[in-house]
Amino acid sequence: MKTELRDVPGGPPAIGPYSLGVAAEGNFVFVSGMIPWDPSTGQIERGSITRQTELVLENVKKVLAAAGADFSHVVSSRVYLAELTKENFQEMNAVYTRYFGESKPARATIGAQLLGFDVEIECVAAL
Repeated sequence: MKTELRDVPGGPPAIGPYSLGVAAEGNFVFVSGMIPWDPSTGQIERGSITRQTELVLENVKKVLAAAGADFSHVVSSRVYLAELTKENFQEMNAVYTRYFGESKPARATIGAQLLGFDVEIECVAAL
């Protein structure tokens, strides 16, 4: 049994044939790749990596909350950076560390071609 999270309060719209997240049998939450969608403007942020990462993780936070989870439940994440440079990695990592705190899920950081933004993050949480 699964619960598809298509609409999340204050979260980004699912703009394609996918859910923002899926809660599977009450055990796991699979969060789709979140992008730097800004709910205050309804647009994708194209500013600094720091600001984009904050928006991405705020969107992740909303999807996790809709499934009854938070960052402490995350067991694995994948971070995609349009430009995998030392500076971008450090900026993203500083924000990521603020959100995850003492929680240290397994993670991969991958250079990827993204669609007009610089960072995307997906994750899996265990309930």
